[in-house]
Amino acid sequence: MATNYMTKEGFEALIKEIEQLEKVERPRISAQIAEAREKGDLSENAEYDAAKEAQGLLEMKIVKLKAILSESRIIDETKIDLSKVGILTKVTVLNLKTNTKVSYIIVSEKEANIKTGKISSKSPIGLGLLGKKVGDKVEIKIPAGTINFEILEIAIA
Repeated sequence: MATNYMTKEGFEALIKEIEQLEKVERPRISAQIAEAREKGDLSENAEYDAAKEAQGLLEMKIVKLKAILSESRIIDETKIDLSKVGILTKVTVLNLKTNTKVSYIIVSEKEANIKTGKISSKSPIGLGLLGKKVGDKVEIKIPAGTINFEILEIAIA
């Protein structure tokens, strides 16, 4: 199992999501199944089939999230090494082709959100930046081609 490093906020959000699924969604789906069961013949009951399928999907999601949680560790932000790009660092890069600056925060897959500048450490760009230092030039292959970056700054996220 690979360790999944997260922020304290991301870890707590994952716990809340699991609680929501277990305490709100699970009972709601159970009630739908009970209601559909009361309608008689289960062999031709589309509502029952749909509710059972939703229940199966929900249970799979809960198991998956609990597995992520069990593999997760909260990173102590005071111990982050700023000499190189790592999890929970904010890295500012210069796109050498377009001459534009972009900042990314390297996070776990579960916390990634491109709209807020948070990219997964397992994404092509995240993987390409990990371990690099200020001044390094990196060539990163992405689905759309290749990007060339120069690392300008590494800071706490």
